[in-house]
Formats: sequence, structure tokens, C-alpha cells
Amino acid sequence: MAEGAADTMTSEKGVRPKSSKAWEHFNLNAAKKVVTCKLCKTELAWHGSTTTMNEHMKRKHVGFTEDGETSGRKKQRTMTEFVQQNRPCTPQQSAIITDSVVKMLVTDMRPLSMVEDRGFRSMISVLNPGYTLPSRTHFTKLVERKYQEAFQNVKDAISANESRIAITADIWTSIATEAFLGITCHYIAEDWKMISICLTTMPLEDRHTAANIAEWLEEVTEKFEIPAQKIIAIVHDNGANIVAAAKILMDTHGWASIRCTGHTLQLVISAALKNSGIERAVSAARGLVEHFKKSELASSKLKEKQKQMGTSDHKLLQDVSRRWNSTYYMIERLIEQRWPVTATLSDPSVTQRGKHYLDLKPDQWSILEELSTALKPFECCTVFMSGQEYVTLSSVPALVKGLLRSNEGASFETSPLKSFQATATDQLQSRWKGILEDVPNTVILSSALDPRFRRQKFLSPEQIINVQAKVQTEALALKREMVVQQQMTTTSSVTRDAAEPSTSTASHSLLGILLESGGSSEEEEGQLEEDIHTQVRNEVQAYFAEKPLPKEGNPLNWWKGNQDKYPTLAKLAKSFLCIPGTSTPSERLFSAAGNIVCKKRASLSPEHVNMLTFLHSNTKFLEQL
Repeated sequence: MAEGAADTMTSEKGVRPKSSKAWEHFNLNAAKKVVTCKLCKTELAWHGSTTTMNEHMKRKHVGFTEDGETSGRKKQRTMTEFVQQNRPCTPQQSAIITDSVVKMLVTDMRPLSMVEDRGFRSMISVLNPGYTLPSRTHFTKLVERKYQEAFQNVKDAISANESRIAITADIWTSIATEAFLGITCHYIAEDWKMISICLTTMPLEDRHTAANIAEWLEEVTEKFEIPAQKIIAIVHDNGANIVAAAKILMDTHGWASIRCTGHTLQLVISAALKNSGIERAVSAARGLVEHFKKSELASSKLKEKQKQMGTSDHKLLQDVSRRWNSTYYMIERLIEQRWPVTATLSDPSVTQRGKHYLDLKPDQWSILEELSTALKPFECCTVFMSGQEYVTLSSVPALVKGLLRSNEGASFETSPLKSFQATATDQLQSRWKGILEDVPNTVILSSALDPRFRRQKFLSPEQIINVQAKVQTEALALKREMVVQQQMTTTSSVTRDAAEPSTSTASHSLLGILLESGGSSEEEEGQLEEDIHTQVRNEVQAYFAEKPLPKEGNPLNWWKGNQDKYPTLAKLAKSFLCIPGTSTPSERLFSAAGNIVCKKRASLSPEHVNMLTFLHSNTKFLEQL
């Protein structure tokens, strides 16, 4: 019914006159017994009163009405109200504040229930008395809407990127014992900046078999409309199920399977630490640190000894047995604080006569000192490889060779560390044997396209020739694609011009295109292929003949400055240099998800976990769009 007709209905028998201010914002359809909000077009059931309409205005359109305003006359203000004059926010102001609250919840990973907390509502009231905080349900809907907008922006950005991308994947179980599959994607943008995007923290309900994992990964890429041929590699840990899933995807789509360097190093160190002498020394160190963590007296006395001896007032660190690098940090800090710790334990007021066993024996201190020296290169390598804003995969061969030289060249006196040294060397060689011997492969090609490692000094002369030949083959295939795309673009442009109904010139142009496309001679095709071969060969030879970039140099900046000189190799480099060396990016999703799925929010639905993790992890990327 039209608005005019609806207004007429208000004068009919049984319908009250429109004396309430609420009618300024609603239209009545008496036949259907509904009222329609003029601001948001929401339809509400109408039963002859304006209560529902007033409540709707309070919750959804703060600032348009005042509490208690049900008649044409306004209630007389008190003196306090007159002095304070707390004007209600305009809809525009309310929208800005509400959006800021949503951003705060997402950025700081706060629970949505926070908007119902008394303290938070009180703070908002003090900051802006005229603003009415919407309900938790309203904020949930805003987060869902924000996710849909962000999802579309991410999908458009990936689609607009012309180079190939890499993905990382990992599985995690929340505090609510719900399993999630974290997936990130990585590519190099037009300005040669490394881009990392969270695709999903996908809830899993079925068994984590290889076939299911492969299917889930395909579902996510289809959801973001990423063509299978656009993905160059998947980076994952050494779990048997995900390794098998990666093999399925490699056989089906040609995605290279890259094992996480960080996880592989974890396996190397875990095997090397399995020595009875090392285990006893580490266990003793762990017990000593635990004593200082539990004893307030010992901790206070340690601070006094640190001041007396002029030692840094650092706290002792407790390790996590599953993470070898945390054990390294514990040992390193304990060695730094050795003498203040020993002095504290020697103090009779701190340590009872029967508890002097807490202090480490001299041979245990020696083992820990040598172990700290042995672990330091591995720790440096792990920290470097965990970065995701710079190139990492290309460094793997050089770092593995460097770790082998460092480990083999170290001189240890204790037998436990000599055993560590032998085991670590054996593990490094066996776990990276395929990469360093089965040449060329994706890791080696990435290294070859990194100007820091283009000389490939970690390979034999024969292997270097094979790698350069493979780079040329890949560049030739890419160059042919570029030429075809260029021809298609040119043909499409000319066809559009020729298809316009105009003079006979357009007809001649169209006829010329048809004749040219259907009648190109074998000689012309052969000449084009020879020209492509010559261009690519010259490009590859010139690139590998150049002086390597210093190790501290930025390969992405180098390619940005030389992409006009090596156009084909530059595009090829984007495809291989974007691959992360570890699956750390997908593991970082679970750090965010773990904060979101805390005990206070253990009942949060898996879908909302995915939305909040997606928004939080992509905040920086979305702000740059």
C-alpha cells in the first residue's frame, strides 16, 4: 500500500491518532498490520501501540528519539540535565563509534561479549554519554558483514595478481577440542613487496586423512576462485597425513611439496639431544629454574646477588620440552646468570642444608656451555627462516651447507656434545639429501633466481649446468605464454575496433586479422620461436654472468631495479621467490585463534573463529588496499 494510503488508515475507526514522535520515522500499513522504518526499511508487527517502534529506534537509530518521548510535549528538564546538556549522537557519529568498537574487538582479539560487560559500558558512557552501545547480537552481525567485505577484497586482490602464489597449511586443535585447518597464501606484488594473506582457519569435522586434507585445500582455493595452475607450491610440516595430501595435490595439479624448514630442524635437534648426558644436564637445569620460579625467597635473593655482582637483572627462563629453541633460551640465560644463581643457592638463608643438590655439577655446567654454543647456529637459522616479509626458501641450501660446516668445524671436549655433533651432521645430511642431490628442484630453482645465490656454490659444476638449463626451460615456457597473451590482447583490441559498424576500412581490418590468424606460414612461426629462444637464452646467460648480490642485500629490491633488463626472468622469479621456507605463517594463525578461542570464549562457533581470525590476521593487508 502506498504511503498516502497508509496515512489515511490512521484516521479509520480503531486506529489511534499519530501523536507519538515515533510516527515521524515509520509508515503504517494497517491492512497488513505492519509498520516500516523510514530509515532502514525494517518491517515490524503493529498491535496498536508505538512501544515496538520506540524500542527499534533506541537500539538501531540512536539519536533520533529521546527516552520517554511518547507524546508531542517534552518532559521538563531537571537542572542537572540542563547544565550537562548531553546531546544524543547523530547517526553518523554513532556509526563511527560503533565501527571503532568493532575494529578494537578484531585488532585486540577481545571477546564479543565485552560489549555487555558493565565496566566497558560504563567507560563508553563516560567517554560519550550521548552514545548508546548496541547489543552483542548487533556487533556479531557487524563482524559477519565486515568479514564478507574483507573476503571479497582479498579475493579481488588475489585475482588481480598476475604472478603465481604459494600456500602454507597446518592443523591445530583448540581449547574446546575443535580441529582447524589454517591456510595462508603468499605472492609478490607489482611493487615487489611480499604479500601474506590468511585464507581460512577452517573447522574440521571429518578424519584428518590425506584424501580429506587434499580435498579441503582444494575447497578453499575454489572458494577464493584461485585457479589450480596459479599455485606453485604448498609448504607443510612433516606429518605423514599432510605429506601424503601434498603428494596427492602434486600428482593432480603439479603443486610442489615443500617441507617446513623449521619443523625439519626441530626433528634434527630432537634427535641430536637424545643423549643421556645431555638429557641429565638439561633436566637438572630445568629443575633449577623451576625452583627459582616457585620460591619467592630465592627469586628475591637472586635479584640482590645480581645487583652485588653487576649482572643484568634478567629473570630465568623456563623451557617447553617440545620446543628445542626454548631449551636453548633457558640454557643461555642460566649460563648468563650462573654466578648470581650459585651465590644464591650457597646462601644458608635461602637453601636448606639438605637441598644443595639443586646446584649443577661442574661437568653439567660444561655440557650446558658447549650445548649453548652448538645450538646457537641452529637458533639463528630458525629465527631467520620464520620471517614472512622477505625471501626465505632460496636461502635453504646455503643455510644447510652453513650449518654442516659450523657443526663439523666446532671443537667440543665433552663426549655428550661430540655425540650431538655426529648425530646433527647425520640428520642434516639425510633430511636434506633430496634437495641437495636431486637437482634441479623447486628449492634449488628458487635459490638460482635469488641474485645472492645465483652462482650456486653449494652445487657441483655439473649440477649448476643442469640448474641453469632448467631455468632456461622454465623461462622459455613463460615467454611463450607472455607472447600468446600479448597477441590475444592485441587481436582482441583490434577486433573490437574492426567490429564497429562503420566504413569499409573496418571490414578490411577484420579481414586482415582473419587471414593473418589462419594463414601464418611455418616460416613465420619458426622465426618467432627462434627469436624467443634467442631472447631467453641471452637473458639467462647475462643474468648468471652477473656478480652475485651481497648476502645482506634484498633480492626483491634487486629484481625491482632490474625487471626491465630481465623481463622474463623477473616474472619467473616472482613465482619461485614467493614460496616461504617454513609453514610458520599458518602456525601464526593459531596464535591468533588461540587468543580468540580462550576459556572465556570456548563456546564461540567455529565459523566465528574463522571470521575473527581472518579479520585480525589480514588487518594490515586490508588497510593497505
